[in-house]
Amino acid sequence: MRNIVLLSLCLFLLNFPLLIHAQTYCTKANKDLCESHLNKLKALDNDQDIQEIAVQIGKNFLGTPYVGGTLEVGSEEQLVIDLQGLDCTTFMENVVVFSRLTKKGRLDFASFQEELELLRYRDGNMQSYSSRLHYFTEWISNNESKGIVKDITSEIGGEPYNKQINFMSTHRSSYKQLASDQHYKDIKEIEGKLNQNKRYYIPKAKLASLESGIQSGDLVTITTTIKGLDVSHVGMAYEKNGRIHMLHASTGSKMVEITPMPLADYLKRSKSQSGIIVVRLQEAS
Repeated sequence: MRNIVLLSLCLFLLNFPLLIHAQTYCTKANKDLCESHLNKLKALDNDQDIQEIAVQIGKNFLGTPYVGGTLEVGSEEQLVIDLQGLDCTTFMENVVVFSRLTKKGRLDFASFQEELELLRYRDGNMQSYSSRLHYFTEWISNNESKGIVKDITSEIGGEPYNKQINFMSTHRSSYKQLASDQHYKDIKEIEGKLNQNKRYYIPKAKLASLESGIQSGDLVTITTTIKGLDVSHVGMAYEKNGRIHMLHASTGSKMVEITPMPLADYLKRSKSQSGIIVVRLQEAS
């Protein structure tokens, strides 16, 4: 009986929120897992290109369960750290953060928190729900301004992606935080600014002929025909047998995987997937 009680207590503590600082949400199990990843990365050669490092780190997550909605914790915005279950965005974010920390030689938990906040929030400053970079086209442009990534879509043959973005404000009831009039107003303003920006994409019909411009480790963002939404999925380019596949957290297999078919063929399966935006990681300093 005593052993059962002790086991139950250990499981409780592993999953109990561990507040590293007032605005971070992380269980002990996730902190331990993050530090385990950081320790393993010390063996990587950080003289490699950041793209090469990103591919190795991405493959370390193969088989990790797909779990959606992990960032929606509590009523106030917190820096959520969860490596036990990943969706497509958190998979990509963690790969980018670990890659940058490897290049910088800063493989400690405090640095992980700082880098994640820098990446996930507008101008690297977590203030509220609306300070999170919800729309991925804004995630790209804001992190481009920080020198973290570069949108190379137009350089490799992309064409203008003209689309009105308003999905969050027109689906207010789908986002519990938008019950707040202030958050709703903020999101509307953000959408208005996004709709003034020029964007490019590679239509899926042209992808096979243009994929030679894509490298392993590039971030691949799948655009969508869904009204008001800019992108529906993100992952990482992975070259296999001379073709570009995608390393991603899949809603189909419910885990992190490499697509069995080339990306161009993967997109053909869905009418709502219209093409891709390609983003290249920049060397961290």
